[in-house]
Amino acid sequence: QVQLVESGGGLVQPGGSLRLSCAASGTILSFNGMGWYRQAPGQERELVAGIVRGGSATYADSAKGRFIISRDNAALNTVYLQMNSLKPEDTAVYYCNTFPYLGGPWGQGTQVTVSS
Repeated sequence: QVQLVESGGGLVQPGGSLRLSCAASGTILSFNGMGWYRQAPGQERELVAGIVRGGSATYADSAKGRFIISRDNAALNTVYLQMNSLKPEDTAVYYCNTFPYLGGPWGQGTQVTVSS
């Protein structure tokens, strides 16, 4: 049974930073990559960043230069998203899951709100 637990969200002013964490358990350990996704109200869920087991990362255009995805080398089922220079349009619920997404269940996500 796959379990995904996201944390680290909150309310931050524009230009601020947050670090999200994701702990995954279950059969997800056998997958190659993990990624961060987000869903804003009224919008579809979208990929923010993904990282494969070898460390190569992929970013959405909106995240390039501002966000950094990383993975715990000792615990490959733990993934982080460092978000800098946050903008109001980054406001969303952020989720982690496999990268690429393989259709598995989603966790509860963590809310990120960027507002002054």
